[in-house]
Amino acid sequence: MKLNELKPNLAKYPDLNIRFQLPAGGTIPPHAHVTEVALIQKKFVDCGGTFRTDSICRMQTWVADDLDHRLTAGTLLRILNKAASFLPTEDIDVDIEYELDYITQLPLEAAEPAGDALVLRLAARHTDCLAKEKCCPAPEPSILHRPNPLKFQFTQ
Repeated sequence: MKLNELKPNLAKYPDLNIRFQLPAGGTIPPHAHVTEVALIQKKFVDCGGTFRTDSICRMQTWVADDLDHRLTAGTLLRILNKAASFLPTEDIDVDIEYELDYITQLPLEAAEPAGDALVLRLAARHTDCLAKEKCCPAPEPSILHRPNPLKFQFTQ
């Protein structure tokens, strides 16, 4: 989900509490804080030798001992509006950083109202090869598509 898709949802439901739903269906505890909003810029070369850049808006969550803390959609929107000073565009993907047994970055997939909460549904992130045409071998032709060595063509 892009920032320009998230912000209207936050504005539409400013009094709803934010809940983060993990990809497997569990949730981040409801008293989680969003401790920072960051612009993450990555410059890299892929395995095919192509130089690339990527940017993402990352919201870091943190669970403290303050069990009464609740983050509302309106408060999160105000935080994101302050971040506008360094985010180059609102047409940027959003992900959530959360510490499971290790620090994990999960893409934001959707924002949906549910009862007294605006549920931010998170997805799993997967790796992929960006240069398959350059570095992955072509698939072997199947036996059904191989030329028949017993079939001859005669020309006149």
